[in-house]
Amino acid sequence: MSRVVDVLVVGAGPAGLAAAARLATAGAGRVEVLERERAAGGVPRHCGHPGFGADHRGRPLDGPGYARRALRAALRSGAAVRTGVSATGWAGPLSLDVTAPTGLERIRAKAVVLATGARERPRSARLVPGTRPAGVLTTGELQQTVGLFGSGGEAVRGRLGRRAVVVGGEPVARHAVRTLRAAGVETAAVVTELPYATHGFGAVPVLTRTAVVELLGRGRLTGVAVRGRDGVTSVLRCDTAVFTGDWIPDHELARARGLALAPGTRGPVTDGAYRTAEPGVFAVGNLLRGVEPAQVAAAEGSAVAEAVLDLLAGRPRPTAGVPVLTAGPLRWVTPGLLGATAVPLLVRPDRRLVRPLLTVAQDGSALRRERLRGDAAPWRSVRLGPEWTSGVDPAGGPVVVGAEEYAS
Repeated sequence: MSRVVDVLVVGAGPAGLAAAARLATAGAGRVEVLERERAAGGVPRHCGHPGFGADHRGRPLDGPGYARRALRAALRSGAAVRTGVSATGWAGPLSLDVTAPTGLERIRAKAVVLATGARERPRSARLVPGTRPAGVLTTGELQQTVGLFGSGGEAVRGRLGRRAVVVGGEPVARHAVRTLRAAGVETAAVVTELPYATHGFGAVPVLTRTAVVELLGRGRLTGVAVRGRDGVTSVLRCDTAVFTGDWIPDHELARARGLALAPGTRGPVTDGAYRTAEPGVFAVGNLLRGVEPAQVAAAEGSAVAEAVLDLLAGRPRPTAGVPVLTAGPLRWVTPGLLGATAVPLLVRPDRRLVRPLLTVAQDGSALRRERLRGDAAPWRSVRLGPEWTSGVDPAGGPVVVGAEEYAS
């Protein structure tokens, strides 16, 4: 079966639902959202903790509440949201082959918005040796288990065990500890290779500069071997290990279309309006870098509407712009291209920086230099407002974003 829509959005997480709501409200025609999972909402559906803003009465929203609100907004705007539907490949520049519960489809669109998000790197890809016993999870698998079987009962403890080790020191590790505690599972320790960890683990021991080097046990996990900062290997006894963080963009569709991926993020390269190099194809949200909070992804979903509407109206596409690179202890920067319009930048360091001096330069000339008042951490991005890129020459050389550590 072959169908035609005006805008096809792939992914019904915060970015995809926000894009659909904004586009449908603005009169973009038929806007259709595809979601391969059985329910829309993305990662927040599995995050049963506050931190997702507030409802209309000012009450804190948890992840499921946030996801429900985003879905309602998309549906009320007139967008069609289809779940259990997977985009399997491209049949042309703006045409996708789709597998739905009703069979195979081919959907052609005037614009395609990729909002496929990010995922945690699975245990198998982290190259931790062992016999692959049961009881080894990612944060997403932990949250889905608790969501399916509830918390605090024997059913969930039978699947999660009774004593866990959490691997990772970023905020998502803190949420994993809280989820385990709510499920009645003790956390023996948090293990991270970082020289420091985020706060909020309470009385749980945090082992920094420590790596998990082997998973022990047959059938069910019985412990993890860890190597500490002194090079000595020891064993932490546990029947559950939760690997957190290490997010990677879900970029299979982008790669299949031949879109260039940024080396620092492994997400598709876009300009400040979320256009990719392929005319009519846009990319937003955590597909661009994995991973920002839901509110950031949703803001990008709303922002892409302007460029999509320009395309639908037949307005000329701006020139691609100049590439944006990083220097010094910065892991990545987005967007990857800058044109004549000043736009914000998101940058993230590869390690903790104490009051770093951030710089934006082009062709050897500094466009802006400013020292942060606080520290920068590898699990939190720094937003540089559009004033940082207001002096970019779209006909010049690459723009370089750098960081210098504080020296007293």
